[in-house]
Amino acid sequence: MNQLDFKGRSAIVTGGAQGIGLAIARRLAASGARVRIWDVDERLLAKAVASLGAAGSGEPVDVSDPQSVERGVKSALEVLAKIDVLVNNAGIAGMNKPTVDYPLEEWDEVLRVNLTSQFLCCRALAPHMVRARYGRIVNIASIAGKEGNPNAVAYSASKAGVISLTKSLGKELAQTGVLVNCVTPAAAKTAIFDQMTEQHIQYMLSKIPMNRFVAVDEVAALVAWLASEDCAFSTGGVFDISGGRATY
Repeated sequence: MNQLDFKGRSAIVTGGAQGIGLAIARRLAASGARVRIWDVDERLLAKAVASLGAAGSGEPVDVSDPQSVERGVKSALEVLAKIDVLVNNAGIAGMNKPTVDYPLEEWDEVLRVNLTSQFLCCRALAPHMVRARYGRIVNIASIAGKEGNPNAVAYSASKAGVISLTKSLGKELAQTGVLVNCVTPAAAKTAIFDQMTEQHIQYMLSKIPMNRFVAVDEVAALVAWLASEDCAFSTGGVFDISGGRATY
């Protein structure tokens, strides 16, 4: 693992109790950051925080609830004193159904968890970063947000929204010292697969020229660079990590 210098830096990783989020939290902690995990699964949260050792802390936060986010920010600042990095990773897959059969309540939930949550966390934490004249926000989008996956309309739309959120906020904060970027991974074998049909999983694999799913540590490596001081002239950017599926 190449080392990046996060000594003296503090980070929040949402949905960090498992999968890509946990890999990111571990990568940041291994590079010297203090990492606070937000997750709704308290059992997995406790295990994840323990795995980070002295660098880790955590709190149950529902990132789709503005009051929960505000409480989380207050608590994080009490523990960490400042927040240098925000990684918006929390998300769900939603159902695999044709658009004409997609339930409205499912659409609302996927958009709330995947997109509104990132808006809420950015809105709550960006002002603290702006005051400090330094910050890195990395949003986890998806290749589905670029291309749209059939039978995954809510997920695809939510991740397209994350891309646009990133572009808008990146432009707004471009002269503040706070940089905002997103990554668009191909699918990774994580617990989110449990929410998908086998047919949909095989469809996603068939679209990847490298003929494999992305490893969570590969996503974490890209996110760590975007969250570092070395990333100094990229903002509002969309960084591909899709095994060649989409390179724009």
